[in-house]
Amino acid sequence: MCVITISRGLFSGGRALAQAVAQELGYRCVGRKVILERAAARGASHEELREALEKPPGLIDRLSHKRYVFLYLLQAALAEEVRDGDVVYHGLAGHLLLRDAPRVLRIRLLAPMESRIAAAQDRIRFGREEAEAYLKKMDDDRRKWSHYLYGVDWEDPSLYDLVVNLECMQLDQASRMVAALARQKHFEFDAECRQKMDELALQSRVRADLALHPATARFELQVVADRGTISIRGDIPKDLRIVEEMKVIAGTVPGVTKVRLGA
Repeated sequence: MCVITISRGLFSGGRALAQAVAQELGYRCVGRKVILERAAARGASHEELREALEKPPGLIDRLSHKRYVFLYLLQAALAEEVRDGDVVYHGLAGHLLLRDAPRVLRIRLLAPMESRIAAAQDRIRFGREEAEAYLKKMDDDRRKWSHYLYGVDWEDPSLYDLVVNLECMQLDQASRMVAALARQKHFEFDAECRQKMDELALQSRVRADLALHPATARFELQVVADRGTISIRGDIPKDLRIVEEMKVIAGTVPGVTKVRLGA
């Protein structure tokens, strides 16, 4: 039992690898669409959620926290979707959205640029030069996205447990390698891991609700969940009315049993 995330550049074969690994292990294979649907059920549009995952922050984004709200919703949706284990997720940023979750097997997939260009030409009918420029822009956007929002280099190998290069092996070889690693006891996804995943989902939902509410939207807050207890730290307002509003907002999120403010 394991949770696997596969990170890759566009047209690198991430879905094919995810499907092969899922078949090898008897796991579910989950893509971005499922997560978008789950997150959108809480009120955000599909377009806003896609932009939060794909586009690097612009000037307007840096002056507001709306993008973070969508990321909290996506993080909660992903944690809820994979909380039972036995799943391969191949959507964008899974390794970052779940970076605080335990025992997640994080895979980075590399593919030769020529094969990516050929795939782009076939799928979206670009000419060669147009396809190459498009892929380089998408790679650069993802690099900027991860650096601004998470302070990391998307290509840093230390973010992953295994880097797979399809220039050096076939897809079936790569899938067997990933499956073999997933079977190791270190990545066994047990009841404690499911609890931690539930806590990650819960704190993400609370953070999103606090960021969406007009009374608490302007405050920079950190939220931690522990067995139903929510601890809110950071920029706690001095206005007691707002503090009480904050407790009500957090306390009405399903799964929250107690709310604590401050250190």
